[in-house]
Parts: sequence; C-alpha cells; structure tokens
Amino acid sequence: MKPQVVLSMEQALTMTYATLRCVHLGWRVIKLESTPLPGQMTKGDPNRYIGRPVAGEDRHSYFVAPNPGKEAIAIDLKNEEGRELVKRLIKELNVDVFCTNTMPARHKQLGVDYETLRNVREDLIWCSISAMGIKYPRVPGYDPVMQALCGYMDITGYPDGPPLQCGPPLVDLKAGDEAFTQIILALAERMETGKGKMIDISMAQVAVSWLQTFLPMLDMGSPPSELKRSGNQHRQFIPVNVYKTADGFIYIAVGSNPQWSRFTKMPMFEELDQECYCTNEGRREHQEELYAKIEAITMKHSCADISMVLEEAAVPHSRITPIEDVFNLLFVAETALKTMTPDGGTVRLPPPAQGTEYLEEINGTLPFAPAYGEHTDALLKEIGLSAKKIASLREQGIVA
Repeated sequence: MKPQVVLSMEQALTMTYATLRCVHLGWRVIKLESTPLPGQMTKGDPNRYIGRPVAGEDRHSYFVAPNPGKEAIAIDLKNEEGRELVKRLIKELNVDVFCTNTMPARHKQLGVDYETLRNVREDLIWCSISAMGIKYPRVPGYDPVMQALCGYMDITGYPDGPPLQCGPPLVDLKAGDEAFTQIILALAERMETGKGKMIDISMAQVAVSWLQTFLPMLDMGSPPSELKRSGNQHRQFIPVNVYKTADGFIYIAVGSNPQWSRFTKMPMFEELDQECYCTNEGRREHQEELYAKIEAITMKHSCADISMVLEEAAVPHSRITPIEDVFNLLFVAETALKTMTPDGGTVRLPPPAQGTEYLEEINGTLPFAPAYGEHTDALLKEIGLSAKKIASLREQGIVA
C-alpha cells in the first residue's frame, strides 16, 4: 500500500496513538489543532502542556512520544473561512484519511462530519473515536472513566482493596489500535471498490470487547466473586502469582499440571510435591496455603537463583522489571525508536508494535514532535495561498 495522507483533528492520546501507527508506515500525518481562545493560556492539544517542559512552552514530555514525525497546523473551525481551509487541504493535498476524536456533537458544528467532508472527496476514509460512538454524541471520553464504566476497575487490584485503574491507558490505546486497523481495512476495500467509508469507534465497545475471559464466564456457572479483583493471582490457573524473593519480586506462572510436575521435581521446590497439589483443582482448593509455602521458599533465594531453577524446569517466569530498566531489555534495545530534541538531546521511544520498511529506512529515528502550528504557513502555501493571504488569516485569528 502506497503512503497515504492523513489529516487528523486529534488531541490527548487515543487518536494521536492511532495516527502514530500511520507515521510508523511512512504516511504523511497532519495534526489539525484549534486556534487559541481569548484569554486562554494554552493552545491546541492539551497534552502539549502535560509533564516536564522539553522543547519550549508547548512541547512537554507527555506530548512528545505519540507525536513525532507529524506536521502541525492550527485553524479556527468555528469560522466559516477556517472550515473552507480544511476542505481545501483535503482537496489540494489529496487527503486519504480524515480522523477526529472530538465529541460527535461538535462534528457538524465544526464542519468535520462525514457527510460534509465526503462532498469534498467522495472516497475519503473518515474515522471518529469517541466515548460511546456517534450514537451517544455528548458523552466525553476519558480512559479512566471508560475503565470504571466497563468493569475494568472492578477486576483490577486486591480483593480487600479499592478498585484500581490499569497502569497503561489501555482503553485509549486499544481504541487507537482499532481505529488504525479499521482504517487499513477501509483503504484495502477502497482499492477494490473505489468507495470511501465512515468509521465510528466507541471506546466503551472496544474496552468491553477485551473482556473475553470474564463476561462469558458469568453464563457458564462462575459467580461474579470469581471474576473480581484478585491482585496478581490468576483467577483460573493456580499457583500463578507474584512472590517475594531475597532481593525483589518474581512472577511465576505454573499454567498446567505438567509444568507443576516439573516445578516440584526441582530440589528448590520438591517439598511441594504432594498429592493434594497434583491437579489444578486441588491447588485451587488449597491455594492460600500453597501461595504462602511457595513464598516461604522464594524469600530465601535471589531472583537470579530462582530464575535459573525455573528455566531448567521450563516454567514461565519473570522478575518484576523496574520501569526504568525496560529500555535495557535486549529485545527493546534492539527495536526501540528515537527522536532528537531541537537542542540535540536524544529521546528514546517505545518500539513499534511491528517493524516496517520505512522505519528501517530512517534507522528508527523520527522527526521531533511538532511545535504548535509549526507547519501552518508551509501547508497553506502548499495549497496555493499567498504570503499576503496567510498573513491576513493570521491577523483575523483564523489560523495560528
């Protein structure tokens, strides 16, 4: 598939992550942001101002990672002339995909609804991410709220503790991945049919779609209590859990009876080779005492020594890697991307979900995240506006 042109009215994370995946393919991604409101201190994507300052006042640390390799333009879509500029960008730049994660109630008001933009390019792929889809146009979408609504917090944490959100913003990222996937499918369909498509992503629906090992269990005899918060314990496989060691923590995943047999044949754990533990159901019946017995053993040994034993027994396991050490994992070090700050500093970025030819061509180094409105003049010139006209638009506050 040839590189596509994406115009994305995006902010925060979910759509921003979807279009980052487009950047990884070498596509042209133009980030469309709003012009400043009177008296407002910040401009454009609110995430520009979250975290530590990295490059000027409008590129803080939380903004950088999802936005490298993009261009940025700022247009006032509350103004008719601003809305016409968007149409002209789509027409003159041959935009293939338009994206937005603003609330659907605002689509028509801002002139970015599917019907309006398909009149500019009939085969346009149009994609929206929102809290609950276009059917619920006024519901705002925030990852933790979706985790609360969709049951995630009820199953995350310890049984005797409060509901917790997951560490990574899973719903934001899942919705972004789904948008990317549906865009790819729509482009493939367009190659066959010549037709565009409207894609409507509901953060709530994609969140619930991941509850495959929870919701169906309710109709197959599992009481709700069996599915709720269980800390680091696996709800079905015993004794999958995190255990203290002499120098940290280790996660041990005994997921089958053959693994248990190999586990208890090792001298370190041979005292656990008892008939009452030989099946998963037997281990479930005695799980609390079994967890305690395993931890009593692991606390006497280092993570490294336990890991050597578990490797020999072919039992899945891992020490709990501190977040600051993740970039040092060999497979991460081999695939991580990077970008360079304007003053020459290196920022390591997470690896892509899958490597691409484009990333190999650029040696995994992406241009730094764009400053607010950084490419406004260049893009407007590209679609045929004169310097005088651009200056006039800026004076009127239609572009920034």
